[in-house]
Order: sequence, then C-alpha cells, then structure tokens
Amino acid sequence: MAFPIHELAALGTATCWAATGLIASDAIRALGAFHFNLIRQVFVTLILGGVVLASGTLMLPGWEGLVVLAVSGVVGILLGDTLNFAAVGRLGPRRAGAVFALNAPMAAVLGWLVLGERLGAQAWAGVAVTVAGVALAILGRPASGAHRLEQVWGGLGVGVLFGLGAALGQAAGTLIARPWMAGGLDPYVGSLIRVGASGLAMGVLATLPFAPPRPRQLPRKVLVLTAATALIGLLLGMTLFLFALKGSQTGIIATLSATSPVIILPLLWLRTGQRPTLTSWAGAALAVMGLALIFTR
Repeated sequence: MAFPIHELAALGTATCWAATGLIASDAIRALGAFHFNLIRQVFVTLILGGVVLASGTLMLPGWEGLVVLAVSGVVGILLGDTLNFAAVGRLGPRRAGAVFALNAPMAAVLGWLVLGERLGAQAWAGVAVTVAGVALAILGRPASGAHRLEQVWGGLGVGVLFGLGAALGQAAGTLIARPWMAGGLDPYVGSLIRVGASGLAMGVLATLPFAPPRPRQLPRKVLVLTAATALIGLLLGMTLFLFALKGSQTGIIATLSATSPVIILPLLWLRTGQRPTLTSWAGAALAVMGLALIFTR
C-alpha cells in the first residue's frame, strides 16, 4: 500500500489552521478583529503576489470573473474572516474553531438550495451530527481558573453569533467562487484576486468615520504574531491543502483538513498546560464525524 502522503498533508493543513487560531488570539484582542484582519490582508497579499509571480501563473480571468471573485473575497474574507477573528477574540480559539466548522454544513445546504446539488439522507445526518458536536463543544466549560485562551470575553452569545456569521460568510464566499475555481483558474491567482479585493475594501472602510477605532499602538510582538498567522495559515496551510488535493479524493481531503476542532485540543493543552475536558473532546469528535458524513456521501 502506498504511503498516504497526501492524506498526511491534509492533516498538516488542519494543524496549520488550528495553530493559527492559537497564535491569533492575543493579537486580535490587542488590535481588534477589523484591524487585525486588515493588517493580515497586507501580509497575505504580498505573500500571494510573490507566489504567483515566482510560479509564472499570473493569468487573470475576464472582467466577469474578476467581479465574481472580488465579491467572493468581500463576503468570505472581509466579512467571514473579520467575524471569525471577532469570535476568536471573544470565545477563544477552541470554541470559535468549533463554531467555524459549521461553514461545511452551511456550504452543503447552500449548494443544495442555490446550485441544486443533491443532499441525501447521509449528508443531512452529517449536518445534524456536526451541529450537535459544535453545541457540545461550546457548552463544555473548562475548569475554574482557566487560561485566558479558554476564557469568554464580552459574552458567550455575542461570540457565538459572530462565529455563525463567520461560518455563513465563508460558506457563501466559497459558493460564489466555486464555478470559477472549478473552471480551471489557478488557485493562487483566484486567492490573490479575492484577498486583494477584500484588502482594498477594508482599506477604504478604515478611512470612513464609522470605522472601528485604530489601535493606539502597534507593538512589534503583535505585528509578528499577525504576520505568523498569514505565513502558517495561508502560505503553509494552503500549500499543503493544494498538494493534498492532487493525490486523493476531494471528500477525504476536505474531511481531514476540517479536523482542526480536534487537533486544536492537544495544541491548546501544550500551550496552556490545562487538559481539555471530556466534553470538549466529545464535541470536537462529533463535529468531525458529522463533517465526514457530509463530505464522503
């Protein structure tokens, strides 16, 4: 039997995304979700631009494709990522990651409603199991004296609403971009268009009177953490994901790369020194089981 290098790459992707949540938490609370995402977009755009230029794949789609991918970026990255980072800042990386995992069943349901994609009994069961797992992960409370990464800041309900909005934005952004990406557009070019449009829109919003207040200081440590989330979450994580897709079935890779709610638990244990509760493990495992039912239908 061949060594499952592509499946291991997908697990590497999930690990990168879980690590990003841990690294981002303190920077988000220092900068605010909006400005954290804005600064991150600058790093991400520079990285993607360098990758595209180095690979020689800069072939842009027509105007229609540019507009569609730009809208996808505004919905999925500006709205989705900003709300996700707001959820991480309020709920901590474990709970926020569990809520964000709902983007998978949301995408499946939207694909059924909008694109007419078939959604059978197994997929509906997967949606239900994922929702149950996420609910269990959210309700599971850490022991008293929890580390700051496990504490809720500003109310559990508000954080969950941010997380649900983030999941919906991610699902809708993916749905908008899917026809163009399925048509053979280079993934890095598509990502560059989406991220560039999101960053441009965020830059415009930052100049308006109703924009969130700018942070008074930009400590070097916070900027380094912000840049690290771009390097780990996008450059390394997305590269592993693209490599994984070349050698295995899409459903298997999508499921493995969505295991971050489970992978984040031992990483959180190492980071905080506090062992996750049995409820946290059970909720994360249920969520991943649900995702497997959806993607392997």
